[in-house]
Amino acid sequence: MGRDSLIKKDATIQVRKVLLYTLILNSCVAFAKVLYGYITNSVAMMSDGFHSFFDGVSNVVGLVGTWIAFHPPDEKHPYGHKKYETLFTIIIAIMIFATCFQILRKVYLSIFEDHKTIVTQTSFVVMLMTMGVNIFVMLYESKKGRQLGSEFLVADAMHTKSDIFASVAVIISLVFTRMGYYLADPVVGIMITFFIARIGYKILKYASDILVDTVCIDTSAVKFVVNSIDGVKGCHDIRTRGSVNSAYLDLHVLVDSNLSIEKAHEIADNIEKEIKKEFPFVVDIIVHIEPDSLVH
Repeated sequence: MGRDSLIKKDATIQVRKVLLYTLILNSCVAFAKVLYGYITNSVAMMSDGFHSFFDGVSNVVGLVGTWIAFHPPDEKHPYGHKKYETLFTIIIAIMIFATCFQILRKVYLSIFEDHKTIVTQTSFVVMLMTMGVNIFVMLYESKKGRQLGSEFLVADAMHTKSDIFASVAVIISLVFTRMGYYLADPVVGIMITFFIARIGYKILKYASDILVDTVCIDTSAVKFVVNSIDGVKGCHDIRTRGSVNSAYLDLHVLVDSNLSIEKAHEIADNIEKEIKKEFPFVVDIIVHIEPDSLVH
């Protein structure tokens, strides 16, 4: 097993560990809110608890998704399985939109159904403690996602951020419910739904850009690096695709038409080395060598 394979395997193990830890924490948070919400007949707390279960489900999805994504290339998948992680990232976005639906459902129930909620000091303690856990999970996943180059961990951290917004809405609704302002709860719920939906949109757009091969590297920066290499007369038709953590690149390079095949191949090798040095997240490069006589 090569060095790159060992690094990828270690990264996969680390990502799965992070997802396992957050699965345990999310399960505890969800259980606490659902249980106390049931005891106090709080639709808001119970809805937020079920929302937290979405985080747990997303962790399970992530465990499966990252396991598939880091499989090495094979005959049917010569470019590897990285896009499977992007596919599962889209599932996270869909789950966020499902959360929006759940909050709007809670808003409807609070307006048109007769629910007598018991608001106690323990209600606030439970919400504040669980929100603190969510903040820790969000920061932990976000940090590990950047370190390990995992799109899924970063997306899941944003999903947890939506859970924090929902918890804030619940706390506000508890405050105003205790004060007797019952319509404040649905108004705040609608506002929070907007912010959560915005997070889902950002994740969906990011994943969609990867799937439709949107440019992921500044081509002018690539051109600057390539043109500075000895023997290169120019370059054009630079194309990139993938993500900021796993990019693919191909380009056409002009060299002296009198060069031997060996020398031209050596220049191509130097181009690959310099590009990977400047852009370490590039996993594959295709260099098309062309004689400079073609432009005259």
